[in-house]
Amino acid sequence: MDEPREPAELLKAAADDDRTAWDELESRFGPRMWAVARACGLNSADAADAVQGAWLRLLEHLHTIRDPAGIGAWLATTTRREAIRILRKEPPGLPSCDVVFDPDPASAVLEADGSRLLWQAVSTLNEPCRTLLLLVATGQGSQQVAMRLGVPAGSVGPTRARCLNKLRTLISQQETVQ
Repeated sequence: MDEPREPAELLKAAADDDRTAWDELESRFGPRMWAVARACGLNSADAADAVQGAWLRLLEHLHTIRDPAGIGAWLATTTRREAIRILRKEPPGLPSCDVVFDPDPASAVLEADGSRLLWQAVSTLNEPCRTLLLLVATGQGSQQVAMRLGVPAGSVGPTRARCLNKLRTLISQQETVQ
């Protein structure tokens, strides 16, 4: 398996229309962006709009990003701003977006590494676990997951529990080896 590319290299490749660079950016930073949008209290559709808006902003500013190594934080902040923009259009009394990020670079590196290791472990799972966990992480509800997987809605919860157990076992085994 190839080593993950550095953020600066990914941004340069994305600017050169490298589709695999965009895919790698999405797989590396997409889950965190979804988490930020959902933490702001957005429903799935609005969270999708916020995440899509952040990707659009990246496309618009691809050549002007000052700190390519900090693209993860840039995307998270941009997603938060997109979420706030969406929330401002909502009636008063809805949740606000109070997501706070730790400015400590060491914490950011550890968090990014932990996310990378988690998603690497998820990618080794068999179907339907891999897809189910991705859909759940992006805020899809049981009905949506069931439709995407072509299974009865009542089976999503038990399947999710089995998949999470498999993931826990896999991560425990990896930690034991290290």
